[in-house]
Amino acid sequence: QVQLVESGGGLVQAGGSLTLSCAASGSIFSINAMAMGWYRQAPGNQRELVAAITSGGSTNYVDFVQGRFTISRDNAKNAVYLQMNSLKPEDTAVYYCAAHSENRGWIHWGQGAQVTVSS
Repeated sequence: QVQLVESGGGLVQAGGSLTLSCAASGSIFSINAMAMGWYRQAPGNQRELVAAITSGGSTNYVDFVQGRFTISRDNAKNAVYLQMNSLKPEDTAVYYCAAHSENRGWIHWGQGAQVTVSS
């Protein structure tokens, strides 16, 4: 019904920048009404929410990325983005785009995009 596809992952040097994109298809009208988020997971680690944005554009960030990452969305393009600046090796992870239902939690997930930050 709803598909999320990430793109823009890759290898970047510490201190560099990278932008991830998430394209949504399917029931787009429902996606635009949902909060969106970016999770990340490194091998052996828990999957953690790093940034979220409401349908109205309000944002929230985990402490470790505050001031470095920016989440945004373009509902007309059915897309959500994660601009990552001042990247650190510990940011290395698979990053997942996700959509949040008001009463069912994070119910739609992308396939993940690998981000590798070299030291």
